[in-house]
Amino acid sequence: MEFEKSFSQSKSPFLSYLNSYTKKMKGQLKEEPKINYRDAVVSSIGGLIAIIISSAIALALGYPMALAPIGASCVLVFGAHKGPLSQPRHVLGGHLLATVSALIIWSLFHRSLITIAIVLAFVLILMILTKTVHPPAAASAIVAINTQAGWGYLGIIMICACVVVLISTVYNNLFQDRQYPRYWV
Repeated sequence: MEFEKSFSQSKSPFLSYLNSYTKKMKGQLKEEPKINYRDAVVSSIGGLIAIIISSAIALALGYPMALAPIGASCVLVFGAHKGPLSQPRHVLGGHLLATVSALIIWSLFHRSLITIAIVLAFVLILMILTKTVHPPAAASAIVAINTQAGWGYLGIIMICACVVVLISTVYNNLFQDRQYPRYWV
Protein backbone atom coordinates (compact mmCIF):
# COMPACT_ATOMS: atom_id res chain seq x y z
CA MET A 1 0.00 0.00 0.00
CA GLU A 2 2.80 2.40 0.94
CA PHE A 3 4.59 1.54 -2.28
CA GLU A 4 1.47 2.32 -4.35
CA LYS A 5 1.09 5.68 -2.62
CA SER A 6 4.69 6.70 -3.22
CA PHE A 7 4.51 5.27 -6.74
CA SER A 8 1.43 7.34 -7.63
CA GLN A 9 2.91 10.52 -6.10
CA SER A 10 6.08 10.23 -8.15
CA LYS A 11 6.77 13.17 -10.44
CA SER A 12 8.30 11.06 -13.19
CA PRO A 13 6.08 11.23 -16.31
CA PHE A 14 6.89 7.63 -17.15
CA LEU A 15 5.95 6.35 -13.68
CA SER A 16 2.80 8.44 -13.73
CA TYR A 17 1.88 6.98 -17.12
CA LEU A 18 2.69 3.45 -15.96
CA ASN A 19 0.52 3.91 -12.87
CA SER A 20 -2.39 5.20 -14.96
CA TYR A 21 -1.90 2.38 -17.45
CA THR A 22 -1.97 -0.39 -14.84
CA LYS A 23 -4.99 1.09 -13.02
CA LYS A 24 -7.05 0.65 -16.20
CA MET A 25 -6.46 -3.10 -16.01
CA LYS A 26 -8.21 -3.43 -12.65
CA GLY A 27 -11.65 -2.99 -14.19
CA GLN A 28 -14.48 -0.97 -12.72
CA LEU A 29 -17.32 -3.28 -11.76
CA LYS A 30 -17.20 -4.80 -8.32
CA GLU A 31 -20.16 -7.10 -8.87
CA GLU A 32 -21.63 -8.68 -11.97
CA PRO A 33 -25.24 -7.95 -12.89
CA LYS A 34 -27.78 -10.65 -12.04
CA ILE A 35 -28.74 -13.19 -14.67
CA ASN A 36 -32.24 -12.90 -16.07
CA TYR A 37 -33.10 -16.54 -16.79
CA ARG A 38 -36.32 -15.76 -18.65
CA ASP A 39 -34.47 -13.36 -20.93
CA ALA A 40 -31.78 -15.98 -21.53
CA VAL A 41 -34.39 -18.54 -22.62
CA VAL A 42 -36.20 -16.02 -24.84
CA SER A 43 -32.87 -15.06 -26.45
CA SER A 44 -31.91 -18.70 -26.99
CA ILE A 45 -35.21 -19.57 -28.67
CA GLY A 46 -34.92 -16.56 -30.99
CA GLY A 47 -31.37 -17.51 -31.91
CA LEU A 48 -32.48 -21.11 -32.47
CA ILE A 49 -35.20 -20.05 -34.91
CA ALA A 50 -32.86 -17.71 -36.81
CA ILE A 51 -30.01 -20.20 -37.12
CA ILE A 52 -32.32 -23.03 -38.24
CA ILE A 53 -33.68 -20.90 -41.08
CA SER A 54 -30.24 -19.51 -41.95
CA SER A 55 -28.77 -23.03 -41.88
CA ALA A 56 -31.43 -24.33 -44.24
CA ILE A 57 -30.64 -21.53 -46.70
CA ALA A 58 -26.84 -21.75 -46.44
CA LEU A 59 -26.76 -25.55 -46.67
CA ALA A 60 -29.24 -25.68 -49.55
CA LEU A 61 -27.14 -23.23 -51.54
CA GLY A 62 -23.80 -24.88 -50.71
CA TYR A 63 -22.28 -22.36 -48.32
CA PRO A 64 -22.16 -24.02 -44.88
CA MET A 65 -19.15 -21.87 -43.96
CA ALA A 66 -21.50 -18.88 -43.66
CA LEU A 67 -23.02 -20.37 -40.51
CA ALA A 68 -20.12 -19.46 -38.21
CA PRO A 69 -20.35 -15.67 -38.68
CA ILE A 70 -24.16 -15.80 -38.92
CA GLY A 71 -24.33 -17.84 -35.71
CA ALA A 72 -22.18 -15.21 -34.02
CA SER A 73 -24.55 -12.52 -35.32
CA CYS A 74 -27.45 -14.46 -33.77
CA VAL A 75 -25.69 -14.39 -30.40
CA LEU A 76 -25.39 -10.61 -30.55
CA VAL A 77 -28.79 -9.87 -32.08
CA PHE A 78 -30.73 -12.08 -29.68
CA GLY A 79 -28.46 -12.18 -26.61
CA ALA A 80 -27.49 -8.50 -26.65
CA HIS A 81 -30.37 -7.04 -28.66
CA LYS A 82 -30.13 -3.65 -26.94
CA GLY A 83 -26.47 -3.14 -27.81
CA PRO A 84 -25.30 -0.87 -30.62
CA LEU A 85 -23.33 -3.64 -32.36
CA SER A 86 -26.55 -5.67 -32.66
CA GLN A 87 -28.59 -3.07 -34.53
CA PRO A 88 -29.53 -3.62 -38.21
CA ARG A 89 -27.17 -0.97 -39.55
CA HIS A 90 -24.26 -2.76 -37.90
CA VAL A 91 -25.37 -6.28 -38.80
CA LEU A 92 -26.22 -5.61 -42.44
CA GLY A 93 -23.65 -2.89 -43.12
CA GLY A 94 -20.88 -4.73 -41.32
CA HIS A 95 -21.44 -8.00 -43.18
CA LEU A 96 -21.79 -6.22 -46.53
CA LEU A 97 -18.67 -4.06 -46.20
CA ALA A 98 -16.54 -6.79 -44.65
CA THR A 99 -17.46 -9.49 -47.14
CA VAL A 100 -17.16 -7.26 -50.22
CA SER A 101 -13.79 -5.95 -49.00
CA ALA A 102 -12.52 -9.45 -48.33
CA LEU A 103 -13.62 -10.75 -51.72
CA ILE A 104 -11.98 -7.82 -53.54
CA ILE A 105 -8.72 -8.16 -51.61
CA TRP A 106 -8.77 -11.95 -52.07
CA SER A 107 -9.30 -11.59 -55.83
CA LEU A 108 -6.31 -9.23 -56.02
CA PHE A 109 -3.87 -10.92 -53.65
CA HIS A 110 -5.18 -14.47 -53.15
CA ARG A 111 -5.12 -16.29 -49.81
CA SER A 112 -2.20 -15.88 -47.43
CA LEU A 113 -1.59 -15.02 -43.80
CA ILE A 114 -0.74 -11.46 -44.72
CA THR A 115 -3.91 -11.13 -46.82
CA ILE A 116 -6.02 -12.25 -43.88
CA ALA A 117 -4.27 -9.75 -41.60
CA ILE A 118 -4.68 -6.93 -44.12
CA VAL A 119 -8.36 -7.76 -44.59
CA LEU A 120 -9.00 -7.73 -40.86
CA ALA A 121 -7.25 -4.38 -40.41
CA PHE A 122 -8.99 -2.87 -43.44
CA VAL A 123 -12.42 -4.17 -42.45
CA LEU A 124 -11.98 -2.91 -38.89
CA ILE A 125 -11.13 0.63 -39.95
CA LEU A 126 -13.87 0.59 -42.61
CA MET A 127 -16.52 -0.50 -40.10
CA ILE A 128 -15.35 2.10 -37.58
CA LEU A 129 -15.44 4.91 -40.16
CA THR A 130 -18.90 3.90 -41.42
CA LYS A 131 -20.28 3.24 -37.93
CA THR A 132 -21.13 -0.36 -38.83
CA VAL A 133 -18.90 -2.28 -36.40
CA HIS A 134 -20.20 -5.83 -36.05
CA PRO A 135 -17.57 -8.37 -34.89
CA PRO A 136 -19.16 -11.37 -36.67
CA ALA A 137 -18.76 -9.44 -39.93
CA ALA A 138 -14.99 -9.63 -39.49
CA ALA A 139 -15.45 -13.39 -39.26
CA SER A 140 -17.38 -13.26 -42.55
CA ALA A 141 -14.39 -11.59 -44.16
CA ILE A 142 -11.91 -14.13 -42.82
CA VAL A 143 -14.13 -17.06 -43.83
CA ALA A 144 -14.44 -15.59 -47.35
CA ILE A 145 -10.67 -15.63 -47.75
CA ASN A 146 -9.92 -18.89 -45.92
CA THR A 147 -12.48 -20.89 -47.86
CA GLN A 148 -11.95 -19.00 -51.14
CA ALA A 149 -15.73 -19.01 -51.35
CA GLY A 150 -16.15 -16.62 -54.25
CA TRP A 151 -18.81 -13.97 -54.86
CA GLY A 152 -21.74 -16.31 -54.23
CA TYR A 153 -20.73 -16.21 -50.57
CA LEU A 154 -21.69 -12.52 -50.42
CA GLY A 155 -25.25 -13.34 -51.42
CA ILE A 156 -25.60 -16.03 -48.77
CA ILE A 157 -24.12 -13.85 -46.03
CA MET A 158 -26.47 -11.00 -46.89
CA ILE A 159 -29.55 -13.23 -47.21
CA CYS A 160 -28.79 -14.85 -43.85
CA ALA A 161 -28.01 -11.49 -42.19
CA CYS A 162 -31.37 -10.17 -43.45
CA VAL A 163 -33.09 -13.30 -42.10
CA VAL A 164 -31.50 -12.76 -38.68
CA VAL A 165 -32.56 -9.08 -38.58
CA LEU A 166 -36.08 -9.87 -39.83
CA ILE A 167 -36.63 -12.70 -37.34
CA SER A 168 -35.22 -10.58 -34.52
CA THR A 169 -37.53 -7.70 -35.43
CA VAL A 170 -40.61 -9.92 -35.44
CA TYR A 171 -39.63 -12.18 -32.53
CA ASN A 172 -38.14 -9.73 -30.02
CA ASN A 173 -41.08 -7.35 -30.30
CA LEU A 174 -43.50 -10.12 -29.28
CA PHE A 175 -42.30 -9.59 -25.70
CA GLN A 176 -43.33 -6.57 -23.64
CA ASP A 177 -39.84 -6.02 -22.20
CA ARG A 178 -37.89 -6.43 -25.45
CA GLN A 179 -37.50 -4.08 -28.39
CA TYR A 180 -35.55 -4.62 -31.59
CA PRO A 181 -34.27 -2.63 -33.26
CA ARG A 182 -33.42 0.40 -31.21
CA TYR A 183 -32.66 2.19 -34.47
CA TRP A 184 -32.33 1.27 -38.14
CA VAL A 185 -29.75 3.76 -39.41
